[in-house]
Formats: sequence, structure tokens, C-alpha cells
Amino acid sequence: MTPDLQDIVASARVVALPLHTRFRGIDTREALLFEGPRGWAEFSPFVEYGDTEAATWLAAAIDFAWTAQPAPLRDRIRVNATVPAVDAATVPDVLARFAGCRTAKVKVAERGQTLADDVARVRAVRDTLGPEGRIRVDANGLWNVDEAEHAVHALNEFDLEYIEQPCATVAELAELRTRVRYLGIPVAADESIRKSDDPLAVARSGAADVIVVKAQPLGGAVHALQIIAATGLPAVVSSALDTAIGLSQGAALAAALPDLPYDCGLGTASLFADDVADLRPRDGAIPVERVAPDAAALDRLAADGERREWWLDRLARCHRVLAER
Repeated sequence: MTPDLQDIVASARVVALPLHTRFRGIDTREALLFEGPRGWAEFSPFVEYGDTEAATWLAAAIDFAWTAQPAPLRDRIRVNATVPAVDAATVPDVLARFAGCRTAKVKVAERGQTLADDVARVRAVRDTLGPEGRIRVDANGLWNVDEAEHAVHALNEFDLEYIEQPCATVAELAELRTRVRYLGIPVAADESIRKSDDPLAVARSGAADVIVVKAQPLGGAVHALQIIAATGLPAVVSSALDTAIGLSQGAALAAALPDLPYDCGLGTASLFADDVADLRPRDGAIPVERVAPDAAALDRLAADGERREWWLDRLARCHRVLAER
């Protein structure tokens, strides 16, 4: 069901959340929030995404605001800390914002940095978490196969839980997985799931041991659960740098999974200096519950008029895409 555009616009609020540290090339995260019969939802495809891709994010937001979510099997979700591509010396300060998290995802392969920078950052995470901490690294597909193989060997001493999207293509992931299998480091697929016309290709090609799924890019919890079941692979539910509203949708997806062997990437509220509600990790977890934005926060974080109009125009275009599907 696609509600009328005016039913969405009536409650729409556009917000701009400041980040503690530059992440994914941005200092401020923008999102459009709106309220439906089931509660608040978030529409926040990254600004560079085209309307066809962004419309799937809108479908997810409508689903969350207008329909009941799958029945939860748990009431809290253990989450990981997220470490941006920061200098190693600042790693303890970053991790301190993620209260009780036993797992850290570390960004690597940042443009303008070297493998030595990555090694130093991961070493600082290991030193901070201690031997019992879990470390996963995320290259966002920026290495070729040879670079990724070299990086895996360089990072192997830190007992990696898995390496996320080390290369861009499914074929590259499959080749790398074959090359490094003897090291026992699993390969996880993210972009190869959420940005693919055929998300099941990863499983068919033997390209990954784990899949990373996100509610918004996959069109909502029901479709994401179908993809997870079809791949037959263990899943990690992650955020797309969502506000607290979007994180609550991710938590609803994670809560519905029959098995949840990994900590989820839903602790990213701690990356923000301010948010529309407080869904930062407590004791390494977040609750499974619908979140409503704080009225004062909506005013405090409101985007300027030009950005609001940009998002409302985008909403209208994506709504037309959905209506035509």
C-alpha cells in the first residue's frame, strides 16, 4: 500500500544531525521523518542515490509507519561499536561512547589513508577492547582482490571476527574468500546485498560467509527477512547511519530473526552529537521498541528551508516511482 503523498507530507520533518567525527564523507546526516498510523518512520537515502534506488527506502519507511512489523523474538539487540577512519590515538575516545559494547566494527580502506593507518587503528581497538573483544573491519568494497588479500594478512594478528565487503563485486568476493579461507576469517557481504539487483547471487556464488542487511535499503523488514531466508546465511542487521527512528526499524528486523549469532550494527546513534531521540547503546544493547522523536529535538535539529524543500521534492519524486511500480 502506498498512502497519498499528502498523508506523508502532513507530518514530515526534515532534520540534520551533527556527527562527532566525519563519517562516510559527511559531517551532518540529513533525514526526512514522518508519522503514520503505526508510528514514526524515517526516509533517508544518501543524497547521491538516484530516485529509483531511493524509492525502495521510501517503501521501507511507509511499511514501518503503516503496517505491523514481524513478531519479535527478543526484546533487546546486542550491538557493535563503530569506529570511523580516525587516527589511532582517538580510538579510545570513540569506543567510550558505546557503553558496554563488546564488538567493534572498524572502517578501513579510507581514501587518502594507507594500510599502515588501518593496522594502527585496528591495533588500538584491540588494545582498548582487550583479548575478549570482537573486531570486524569494513572496507566498503574499496580494495581489489590483491589489496584485500594483503590487508587480510596484515590484519590477521588481531583475530578478526569477519571482513566486511572487502571488494566491490561478487566475483571478487568469491575469489578472495577462496584465497584466504585457510586463515579462517569469514567474508561478509553488505553492498553486494543491499545495492544489487540480485542479492541472492552472493550465496549462489559462494562469495560470503555472512550477509549484512539494512531495513531501509531492502524495502523493509518483510523483504529483508525473505532475502535472509533465501540465502541461508547468517545475518547481521546494520544501520545506514540512521536517526533513532530508523534504528528502531532495524531493531524490529533484528528482533524477528530466528537466529542472531552476531552483534548488530545498530549502535550508530553514538556517532551523533545530537539526535531526535536517545537510542544510544546501554550495556551493549538497544531495546526493541518504536521510538517517537522529541518535539524539542525536531525543532533544534530542523534543516534549513532550502534543504527541507530539497527533501520534500525528493519525497514526491520517489512517491511517484512507487505509485508507478
